[in-house]
Amino acid sequence: MRAKTPFSFEVYPPRKPEMQDALHDTIQKLASVGPEYITVTYGANGSSRDSSLECVSYIRQNTAIDPLAHLTCVGSTREEAEALVRQFYGAGIRSFLALRGDAPEGAEATEDFLGELKTAADLVALIRSVSPYARIAVAAFPNGHPDSQRENQDIEALLAKQAAGADFAITQLFFTASDYIDFVARARAAGVTIPLTPGIMPVTNANRLARIVEITGLETPRELTDALTSATTKEEQRAIGIAHAVDLANAVLDAGAPGIHLYAFNEHETVLEVLRHVGVIE
Repeated sequence: MRAKTPFSFEVYPPRKPEMQDALHDTIQKLASVGPEYITVTYGANGSSRDSSLECVSYIRQNTAIDPLAHLTCVGSTREEAEALVRQFYGAGIRSFLALRGDAPEGAEATEDFLGELKTAADLVALIRSVSPYARIAVAAFPNGHPDSQRENQDIEALLAKQAAGADFAITQLFFTASDYIDFVARARAAGVTIPLTPGIMPVTNANRLARIVEITGLETPRELTDALTSATTKEEQRAIGIAHAVDLANAVLDAGAPGIHLYAFNEHETVLEVLRHVGVIE
């Protein structure tokens, strides 16, 4: 067993009302193993604002786990962003993941699209101004942000988030341990001191992996893709995805990662199996 290794999960609000009960059941299953927190995503331009608030409120009211709410500032005025923070804060939420947010589909990251808060660091500073005691996480990008225009621009952005008051960072997806390990080394050399928690998603079918690569712009992990594509059953694909996530988690923890954050895809069995194989839970 890996004694006292911190871990956490990400879920997203149900896309349909009839899926809410299933998500609540998943949250209960995830909460039962004692994660440090459970994060809840927030749709582009606030498209899931109400359902995100419902979800973090459910976690707060029905589990002993700290809910961590994603917030984005893209396209918002400062007044709108502050009102959003205060709405979540008024519901008892004290932990946030501050994100700039993506441009609407087909739009470019222009000044008009960004709104008054240009960066995630601006949102961190705003949250910190509303509550000096809030717990604030930010995103980190082991393979660079898709909008980065020069080398190490993503680390410069991470330093700005840290300076604005971020407490820790959660990485976006990566498929090889060296991506995370090398990123941490570069970040530390640049002056990043906050914890950098690796984000890992067990990818259990080839179609999902292809979609992830398309959305993130990451380079296709050829070995994992070939293995999933060659599998002849769903059970075999699932086993391959779990084994890959377990190897990734073991490698980054052995390299000194402060814990692991698992993207659960609103399904508890797979991520719990990963934790069992890694030795984080029994």
